[in-house]
Amino acid sequence: MLPFFCFSYFNSISSFPQPLSAEEEKYYLELYKAGNEDAKNILIERNLRLVAHIVKKYSNLNSDMDDLISIGTIGLIKGITSFDPNKCTRLATYAARCIENEILMSIRSSRKQRYETSLHAPIGVDKEGNEISLLDILCNESDTIFDQVDFGIETKKLYSQIKNILKPREKEILQLRYGLNNEEEKTQREIAEQMGISRSYVSRIEKKALKKLYKELYKT
Repeated sequence: MLPFFCFSYFNSISSFPQPLSAEEEKYYLELYKAGNEDAKNILIERNLRLVAHIVKKYSNLNSDMDDLISIGTIGLIKGITSFDPNKCTRLATYAARCIENEILMSIRSSRKQRYETSLHAPIGVDKEGNEISLLDILCNESDTIFDQVDFGIETKKLYSQIKNILKPREKEILQLRYGLNNEEEKTQREIAEQMGISRSYVSRIEKKALKKLYKELYKT
């Protein structure tokens, strides 16, 4: 958890304190390593200017700057906590990398989350009244599911994943639904009648199978 003064500081003061001199930095680092938490807070406060400087580099992104400052401050704290003066000449040099890494990880995580959410978010219903997502459309636009491997995934790999990660019923429903392996393409209602189950159950199995494939094919 961030020290309370970090939040109040950014909310109430527009300027930042000057960085510590080399001598001051060494003094407070030694105090902190000896267990003095007040020294740690001073090290954080006097390096907030560094956080603000790095956050400015990302001002063109659609990100909340207060959030980035908080994230950058977490990186700063990690840097102070793990800093070894025997390996680095100055704390700022090491902390800058920690701050930037924390910000970049947060940005990448946020983008990935938005991307995955947008693919699975409902965008309408199909002619059978089923809720559909962008992922469903990507998989349904062509005659077969594997024709829409939009990100360069080869057909052979897709078939391999269908064989390896799907349960028998999931494979059967996808084969019937999208005409795989020379099967005749069928609607969910036709599949339900053929298999003796409800159409809604077919829909759930189909979506579950598609999500499994998506997760496996597009995992990082």
